[in-house]
Formats: sequence, C-alpha cells, structure tokens
Amino acid sequence: MRSGIRRESDRWGHDLLPSSLAPKTHHHHVSIALPSQTAVVLYGPKDLRVEERTVWPPSQGYAQVAVKSTGLCGSDQHYYTHGRNGDFAVRQPLVLGHEAAGIVTARVAIEAGIMCRNCDFCKKGRYNLCKSMRFCSSASVYPHNDGTLQSRMNHPAHVLHPLLLLELAALAEPLSVLIHASRRANLQSGQSVLVFGVEHGASRVVAVDINQARLDFALENGFAQQTYCVSAGDRAKTSDDQLRRAKETASTALDAFGQKEGFDVVFECTGAEACIQMSIHAAITGGKVTLIGMGSRNVLLPLSTAALREVDIHGSFRYANTYPTPSPSCHRQATECRQARHTSLPLRDASSAFELVGRGVDENGGLVLKVMVEA
Repeated sequence: MRSGIRRESDRWGHDLLPSSLAPKTHHHHVSIALPSQTAVVLYGPKDLRVEERTVWPPSQGYAQVAVKSTGLCGSDQHYYTHGRNGDFAVRQPLVLGHEAAGIVTARVAIEAGIMCRNCDFCKKGRYNLCKSMRFCSSASVYPHNDGTLQSRMNHPAHVLHPLLLLELAALAEPLSVLIHASRRANLQSGQSVLVFGVEHGASRVVAVDINQARLDFALENGFAQQTYCVSAGDRAKTSDDQLRRAKETASTALDAFGQKEGFDVVFECTGAEACIQMSIHAAITGGKVTLIGMGSRNVLLPLSTAALREVDIHGSFRYANTYPTPSPSCHRQATECRQARHTSLPLRDASSAFELVGRGVDENGGLVLKVMVEA
C-alpha cells in the first residue's frame, strides 16, 4: 500500500515530513510516494486505534526493523488502562510496546532505550540513567517515542542485538530488567531471596503475590521453592493502620517461610504501596530491598524501620549492558515459561490483547502469564 505525502503539521504542531523530503521551492508542489505500515496508537485510557502510517527511510546509523513480536508489559497495561504510568502521563498519541523482536537481515532483539552515548552516565556504562534517554512506548519525554506495536520501525543499529531464536527475542527485555536488578542488589550465591510479584530467580527463592494461580505456576516450574498468597483485604483507613498491616502481613509471611529474621535480598516487582512497605519489614537486618516495579507515584514508607535496621533500599530502573548476557539456562526457562502460559494475538487485535492482560485469564479460565502481539 502506497500513499502520496505532503509536508504538513499534525494537530500537536509537529512537522510530519522531514526537511530532507520537503519541497525545495515555493514554485512547485512536490508529492512523494512512500509505503505505509500498520501501527496501534493509544490516544487515551482504553482508546487504542489501528492506523496506517508512512514508513520513512531510516536515518544514518539506524536500521529499519520489521517488528514480528511484542510482549505486553505491565507499564504498557498502565498506559492502556489509565493513560499514564506513575509520573509519566501520555500527552500525545503514543504507539505502545517495547518487549520486541523483529527482522532486519537477521533475527534481532530490540533494546528499547535510545541513549545519547555522550553524557557522563553513558560513558560510565549507566546509560539507563541518561538524561536524554528516549525509551520506546514511554511518556517520560515529550514528544513521546513510539513503541513496537507497529509492523515496521526505524531504530538505531547499535541497540539491535542478534539472537538465534526469534520467539525468545521479545523476552530478552523483561529478562534484562531482572539481570539489572540482580546486579543492583549485588546478588550473591547462597543468599536468601524474597520476591513480591513472582518475577525473579536465584539459588533459594520464595515468592509473595495476591494471585494464587501465578504462585502455583512459579512453584510448579521451579521459579520459587516456596510461596505465600496475601489476601487483598479492605483498604486501611489511616496511615498508621496501613503501616501496621504491612508489618503484620510481612511477619506472617516470614513465619510461613520459616525465615523469621527476614531475607538477605527482597525484590519488589509490583510497585504497589503495601508491598513496598512489607518489603522493608521482610528484609533481614543489614539486608537489601530492590525496587523494580512502577506503580504508586508517592508511597508512605517505614523509613525509621529501614534506618534503624540498616536495610539498604535500591532503585532499579530499566537496564544497561544486559542484552548479550542471557545464558542457555535463561533461554531454557524462558522457553518453558512461554510454552506454558503464553497467548499470541495479531497486531490488529491489540485492544483484545490488553483486555486479556487485565483479566489475567483466558476464556476458559486458564492462567495467562504473558501476552504477545504478533505482526
């Protein structure tokens, strides 16, 4: 499909046609035929539209990727449901998706962040903190950087990583998040690990969640050695009541795990305020809490408990220098996970895919662990 394109501005005042393709004089009208591609665009909460968009030639240093598979992330689900993810609010139409794989002339995993490569953070290897970072499907910068729920996209070649198995390439992004978090926590062999949100793996891991089906899956597939399901309960009426409940629930879970003194490392993957509060009480004296999930914008924390017990609280934001890392064992676990509880839907059914993520179960009531959108 081809379309005639002219230089014009969209309703947000952005120039739609690169100056290199614009008419050179005012004396002649120039029309350039360029191919189009399909994109799934978010306009507001639960307002997802399938559009045909022009495919521009890639700039120098970029490659054009035929996107084949995109996994739906929790942040994508927040944008779809609420029009925002934490502090990042959608201010213009945005293509979602960043857990992606596609084809250039080889199978590649698409690293979603585009860093400047010149600032101090980039030069120190901590490019996930780059102030000029443009991350696919994130509203953290304006204009937004479109994500991978489209059939073709131009992306810098230096953040495209060849992989052998295309069906696993889209899982490299969430795996990178976990590798980076493990590095931030300086995870050591033999340490005890507690995970809020069933999203990690280590030598001895126990998991806490509000979803028993997810806990059962983690237990059955060797991702956790023991689990504990927390009942949602009623919302606390006061801050003191909220902190008291968090401490009591954490204590009950530690008793169930036979780890009364707490865990060496706690990974908080939910972003839920109650779980963040519990994580501080669940860490051993002198232990660590690593915050991975993004959810509540502002959180009430028992900081005096953390300070008096010297519990270190680490933030873990996205990832850096992780894509070449995944080992054969990681690929094996990812394969087992994908085969067991994954669902694939075509690009034009992206709205149904997001609704399925929100439900967490298929039409037969079966657990859905991951939803992939295939182009």
